[in-house]
Amino acid sequence: MPDGVSEAAASARLRDAGDAILAGVERCMPGWVVVEVTSVLDAWGRLDADARERAEAGARDAGVACAHRVTDELRALLALDPADQRATPLEIIRGAVREPSQVLERAGVPPVVRDEFDERTLPDDIYGLAPRTLGDLGDDSLAPLHLVWGLAKAAVLRARAGA
Repeated sequence: MPDGVSEAAASARLRDAGDAILAGVERCMPGWVVVEVTSVLDAWGRLDADARERAEAGARDAGVACAHRVTDELRALLALDPADQRATPLEIIRGAVREPSQVLERAGVPPVVRDEFDERTLPDDIYGLAPRTLGDLGDDSLAPLHLVWGLAKAAVLRARAGA
């Protein structure tokens, strides 16, 4: 294909980007959950030492469970043909708020005040935890991977359209 990247090359880039996103989520998600729960607990500041310890232990367990669930969902998305993918990796990763929110709810922490846009676009994110970028998971090197993935997916679809 003289005017662009071949479908095979674009597919390889897409696969590499997806693999890197998966590896990053597996590595960072457990710690991200703990950091997010701890941050909300610190801001709220109303738990006694025992309740705080239970919530922190719950956050560690939730982090592992969240990483498993989200990586399973990512694997399912990335296994689809690019033309059949109806979500992006970041959309799936933003669903990671489920487990830390459950920890905070069990601890009795009330939802936080969020702006109208966040309430409308992320209604289940009652604590304002959803990552805005992959880099928000705690590793800045993950931030560009979503763009790389999107460009590679577009290149695959463009190569097919030109074939």
